Amino acid sequence: MGLETVMVACSHGTNNTEGRARINQLRADIAVLRPGLTVLEAYVDVQEPALPDVVAGLPEGVRAVVVPLLLTVGYHVQVDIAQAVASRPGTLAAAPLGPDPRLAGLLHERLGTLPHGWGIVLAAAGSSRPEAAEQIEVLAADLAVRRPERVLAAYGASARPSVPEAVAQLRAEGASGVAVASYLLAPGYFHDQLSLAGADAVSEPLLPSGLVAQLALEHFDAAVSRAA
Repeated sequence: MGLETVMVACSHGTNNTEGRARINQLRADIAVLRPGLTVLEAYVDVQEPALPDVVAGLPEGVRAVVVPLLLTVGYHVQVDIAQAVASRPGTLAAAPLGPDPRLAGLLHERLGTLPHGWGIVLAAAGSSRPEAAEQIEVLAADLAVRRPERVLAAYGASARPSVPEAVAQLRAEGASGVAVASYLLAPGYFHDQLSLAGADAVSEPLLPSGLVAQLALEHFDAAVSRAA
């Protein structure tokens, strides 16, 4: 028998009831795709159980892979998750869920067909880490390949332009309407803010989606392979 390996599916955490339900469903979807895999819940903010407590409570002789249910690298990945992983031998960190060209495809589906002459703001939560913004620019380019509209990346916090600034910029450039592509996993504070940004339409978050569960498992497997 080899070492048992469990997934710690670590989300940001939210006070939004529907947001919590969609993240819980994502964990359930992961478990359905991989029968026999133990999928534990953990959070870096707002909700319990907190990631450090989950890692500290793992039994000896079990290898854990922390999979960030987060869409970009940033403080939570580089500090919170990295510290938790470093606190226990035999614990691994997987990459966050994005960026991935398939997520651009999912954003494209969520947007649907827009009126001629509109622009699109790709709205990410935002991070003070420059590499996070670089990843969102890559995703924006992936989305732009699929769309006739101009696509402009923007952020909910910690980076510029803000989503309202990007909406205003597209209008100033002559867009007849603006849609916001929500690069967020689930409803919550940041998604609520998108409706206040002055756009004409806001897409639904990425969940529910079987693709996101598939990505989580791919990143879990990649972390295990690297360790081997």
